[in-house]
Order: sequence, then C-alpha cells, then structure tokens
Amino acid sequence: MLDHDAAAPVHEHVTDAIKAPTLIRLTPNTVLVRFETLKVYAALGAIRHLVATGAVRPGQTVVDSSSGIYALALALACHRYGLRCHIVASTTVNDTMRAQLEILGVTVDQMPPSDDLRLDQSRRVARVRELLAHRPDVHWMRQYHDPVHHLGYAELADLLLRALPGEPLTVVGSVGTGASTGGLTRALRRHDPRVRLVGVQPFGSVTFGSERFTDPDAIIAGIGSAIHFDNVHHELYDRIHWLDFQHAMAATVDLMRRHAVFAGLSTGAAHLAASREARRDPVRTHVVIGADTGHRYTERVFNRHREALDPASLAPVEIGSLEDLAPPWAAMDWARRPHGPIVPTQERRKDPVP
Repeated sequence: MLDHDAAAPVHEHVTDAIKAPTLIRLTPNTVLVRFETLKVYAALGAIRHLVATGAVRPGQTVVDSSSGIYALALALACHRYGLRCHIVASTTVNDTMRAQLEILGVTVDQMPPSDDLRLDQSRRVARVRELLAHRPDVHWMRQYHDPVHHLGYAELADLLLRALPGEPLTVVGSVGTGASTGGLTRALRRHDPRVRLVGVQPFGSVTFGSERFTDPDAIIAGIGSAIHFDNVHHELYDRIHWLDFQHAMAATVDLMRRHAVFAGLSTGAAHLAASREARRDPVRTHVVIGADTGHRYTERVFNRHREALDPASLAPVEIGSLEDLAPPWAAMDWARRPHGPIVPTQERRKDPVP
C-alpha cells in the first residue's frame, strides 16, 4: 500500500539518489537488488572516510584503475567532496563512459585496444605506479586491495535488514574486487552470523582457481580477475559458481524477458546462480546483487538475444575439488575457507574444519 503522506526526498547530491537500489521480488524467495551503479557505495564510503580522517584533503588528486563502473562512482564521489580524479581506464571503457568522466573533470588514461584482459590489467597497474612516481601527492585508491572500500556497504546492509525483516538471507553476487559481497555480508553477519554468501566467477579468473581455463568471450568485467585482489576474503564465501559467457548471457536475456529487468552481465550471472540456489534451499531469501544496468552490454548481449540459450535447460556440475572444475557451469561448497587446496567432499566429512 502506498503511503500518500510520505514526501519524496530532495537529495543534496546525485550520489544520494543513485546509490539507493530498487528491490524487486523475482520469486517468493529471490529478491533482486538493482543498482544504476553499485560501486557508488564503495566509492562514497571510501572517500568519506579518507576525507574525515585527513588521509586526503579537498583539492587533492586521487587515482585508480577501473574497467568501468568504479571509475564513474569514484568520479561522482570526488565531485561531491571536492577532489580531483584521475582514472587509468581499461580498454573496455566505452565512449559513453569516457564522455561522462571527462565532463566531470576526470583525467582519463585509457589503455590501448587488447583482447587480453590480463595484459590490460597489468598495463593499468604499471601506469598508476608511473603516475605515483612523478606525483607523490596523488592518493592511490587501490580499489582492489584497500579495505576502506568495504565500509560503504554497511549502509546497504541496514537497508536490506529493514526491507526484509526476519527473513534468513543468502547473498548472491559476482565476486569482482570482493568489496561489495564481502562488505555487505560482513555487515549482515554482525546481525545474523547465519547469513550465507554465494560468489559468482567466470572461467579464466585467478580469484577462485579457474585461471587454467580460457573463455572465448574473455573474463566478464566485474566478476573475475586476471590478478590477485586483497579485498577478496575467501573465508566469507559459502558457495562458488563458475559460469562461462554463454550461460551468463542466457540468464541476462532471461532476466529481461521474464521480469523486464534491463541489467548487466554480472547481474544475469548472479541471477542464474541464485535461481539454482533458491531451488536447493527454498526456505532462505536469496538476495541477488544487480551491479549495474544493461547499457554497456547492448552489442555483446542484448542485440544477440536470439542466440541466447534457454536457462531452463542449464544446470551446474557439482564438484568437490578445484581439480574437478570444468566449463561451462560448475558449483562447489567453498565452506568459508581461506584460498588454497580444497579437500574433496568425502574427506571433509571425515576431518571437518571448524
């Protein structure tokens, strides 16, 4: 029922408006948390903390590497707090994103075209280090490694607890830098340690041990990585799903077809994993993190919708060890372990880890 007495908020800055997600119940036990750009929480929380503690000061330049949505989020946070911003951008950053950044006053260094995302990430890190060598006054945000990026997600946890009171929660989202799923789950577990976390990975990512595989359509931006991220805390994750591009594309198109939700590829991948988890554990509410809209994926995904597989025909192979990992879709109980060799399921039963 609508509250006709509730006044619409008047925001002081656009970041207040776009950081708030839309919650959509897709099924009785699946809720999509849909963002225009999720990483506004990370960037705002980080910049607010750095300014408050004096680690950065108004007018100072901050720099970081980004494949897209963090770049815009950081630019917006800098706009709000009076900081200068320098982005070393992935080759995947498109003209629309670059134009927004430049209008916001961001200095953009974009990497040359490349189909090798490992090389792209290495080039970006090298360029950041070069900048720091010449500009010691610049603050490196280090979104991949600095835990300050977890802080903003406590606010999202409070929002979910108010919106879904008393519901046992399972968070399902792309791992990426680890900040969103990690920061959100840590904050939720302070209220209920039984909150579960399911991470989604592409094949080819080093983060959860699939680097020996290659995906013809490359690592899905925002899900995996070609380099190690300190902000990924493996011991937070209960389950991991590995998906190839075709499976993620199928779920992204299906989300639009069935629920009229236009979202990005990482959201589709999380939606597919959550659909499977919701059938496995129907008592829990599965919260799907929808990191961004589908605009960046018009050519690669939505214009190819007739090619999309039928998600109803897809199912993961359950594995007990990374040795058994294989495309196109695999799932495994990670059981909140640090990263390392995974003991097969039958051995875990004999010698459980506390």
